[in-house]
Amino acid sequence: MNRFIPAVLLLSLIAAACSTVEEAAESAIESTADAVIAEQEGDADAAPTAPADESASDEGDAIDDTRPREIDGEKLIFNPPLDGPFDLSGGISFDPATAEGVIIEPGVQSALTDRYTAWPTDWSRRTVEDWDEFLAGLQSNDPRDGIPPIDSPIFETVSLASEWLTRNEPGALVQVGDEARFYPLSILTAHEIVNDAFGDVPVSVTFCPLCNTAIAFDRRVNGEVLDFGVSGLLRNSDLVMWDRQTTSLWQQVTGESVIGQFAGAELDSVPTSIVSFGQFAETFPDGLSLAGESARGRSAYGINPYQGYSSSATPFLFRGEIDDRLPALSRVVGVTEGEAQVAYSFERLAAESVINDESNGVPIVVFHGGLTTDALDGGLIAASEQIGTGVAHDPVVNGQTLTFTANGDDTFTDDQTGSTWTILGAAIDGELAGTQLGVLEHRNEFWFAWQAFFGADNLQQS
Repeated sequence: MNRFIPAVLLLSLIAAACSTVEEAAESAIESTADAVIAEQEGDADAAPTAPADESASDEGDAIDDTRPREIDGEKLIFNPPLDGPFDLSGGISFDPATAEGVIIEPGVQSALTDRYTAWPTDWSRRTVEDWDEFLAGLQSNDPRDGIPPIDSPIFETVSLASEWLTRNEPGALVQVGDEARFYPLSILTAHEIVNDAFGDVPVSVTFCPLCNTAIAFDRRVNGEVLDFGVSGLLRNSDLVMWDRQTTSLWQQVTGESVIGQFAGAELDSVPTSIVSFGQFAETFPDGLSLAGESARGRSAYGINPYQGYSSSATPFLFRGEIDDRLPALSRVVGVTEGEAQVAYSFERLAAESVINDESNGVPIVVFHGGLTTDALDGGLIAASEQIGTGVAHDPVVNGQTLTFTANGDDTFTDDQTGSTWTILGAAIDGELAGTQLGVLEHRNEFWFAWQAFFGADNLQQS
């Protein structure tokens, strides 16, 4: 029997915001935290003890310069452009006279035509021919931001984050220049989008739990800064985002605008990986982690509202065919860097620990290891099944393509210089000590999502 029940998913998302569930979460997390941490003692993935935060008070309150509360002091909200900045003539065009610019095709009863046509979206511009590909993920007259994004993120030091995150809990590691931040999936499963900024670079950090896709985007489009929200729509079970400036709709997996003024435009991705908190803390001890206080007073995270989903047989609201070489909800590391489009199964990665490859002229190395937990299976994320981390790196250093061998302890040695590297691509010993490998554009998505958007022919099984 399928343990994942879609109706329960929605109810638990709503209930998770209630104080009674917060109290239950806090109690459950507190009662299991010691056991989880004890079980993880001695893990290769263990984070070092973070230095004490001398600025924190006895109560753990550290609202000072070591714990920035907002980015630039306010939300980044911008007026919509008066004219579309792109030449959209290459997209699919329609007669704007149809339903005053809203295209309603006879016989099609999709989520778009029977519910959302009142939105001020330019429905005459789109890159998807079949309206019926869009389905309602949230049942509401206007579901926009029914799953509320975070617009004023608050961050905390590794030391403070370690008070509530166990070392194997997963999160999205986002890097811009020399700055690295950790966004716990326990928060992202409840909000899906964080509108953030790294200095003067506005970034949206997104996570679709139904596809297990964590991707960050530069939210500037032709000089305009967009704020993104959760539309309530799904396509191939993937989050469809909307921007508040033009109400254009955007596909999260690809970063492409599929309907509206920006149809055909693509957001630039920002290096993103799903890693454990311990891996983040060890590699970036001075990094910052998204704090639970970011979300309108809600403070309890850690309960998985998608309990049983990743071990179920069938994706939620997915109508496409599924290539049966892998189970639909098994994970792959999917790489889409430049002309490279290639996927590697977690099963193969767990067996080999490292894969050295090349796709369409793009050198690739994928590391796997650690004991990162599955955010989408067990009831408590911290105590869920340990599935590890898969990260795709650029193996070219100083013009030389390195190849790697796994050492069996979540470190790797390159065959060219004998340097030792961590799973996050940091050289910690040898000739190249201090060097950091670049992160290739990749995701740890479910197999059905990869093959729906990128095809099944590029799965590398051996």
